[in-house]
Amino acid sequence: MTTIHPSAIVESGAQLGADCEIMAHAIVTKHCVLGDRVVVHPFAVIGGDPQYLKFDCATDAGVRIGVGTVLREHVTINRSIHAGKATVVGENCFLMAASHVAHDCELGSNVVLANAALLAGHVSVGDHTFLGGGAAVHQFCRIGESVMVAGHASITRDVPHFTMVAERDDVIGFNAVGLKRRGFSRGAIAELKAAFHDVYFTPGNIRDVAAARLAAGAFEAAEAKRFLEFFAGGKRSFARPRRAKEENEN
Repeated sequence: MTTIHPSAIVESGAQLGADCEIMAHAIVTKHCVLGDRVVVHPFAVIGGDPQYLKFDCATDAGVRIGVGTVLREHVTINRSIHAGKATVVGENCFLMAASHVAHDCELGSNVVLANAALLAGHVSVGDHTFLGGGAAVHQFCRIGESVMVAGHASITRDVPHFTMVAERDDVIGFNAVGLKRRGFSRGAIAELKAAFHDVYFTPGNIRDVAAARLAAGAFEAAEAKRFLEFFAGGKRSFARPRRAKEENEN
């Protein structure tokens, strides 16, 4: 049974799944579609207008929240700026207090945003990714699958799958703990490490190096192939290890 607590606001037209809980003073606008078992804590605002100066409030755009997702106090999720489109948060995500998801973001499943993590517009975040407290992500960036973003990190470039990133776009290695918790095999992790070294420490354009390794069939593990495929997409440059940045500059 879905529960709407006193002083909560659920606008006419909002769609709530089974067994949702909307706590006191939370706001769910008419533009929202919530899956089953979504919990919205006090003072969260879901489906508010995007913070975009040219936005027409009459635009028919929305927000979709996946099954089992929890939105803590003061979380804000803005609706899309495009008619017929939606800002999307996947299943079983956990958005901690005061985190923000701007218009047209797409979050996968099992994503965690720690307190005050901030996503600008059009950011995509892969499954099983964790963003530390106060981390901020520039618009149009892609954050891959099973990525660990350190607290207070500033992300202005794309971050490949299965990595850890800190400070300003500094890749500091693989998310080894996260990969082991997900049950990745030793063989897959070994191939990922080799692919990581090839891409980042082989001279040449990083996209070209990744494409060449993929075309050559250098790796068998599906995870290593996904890592390489990441470099074929996106419009921004890529976060890199600090040593690779220094070698490239020299």
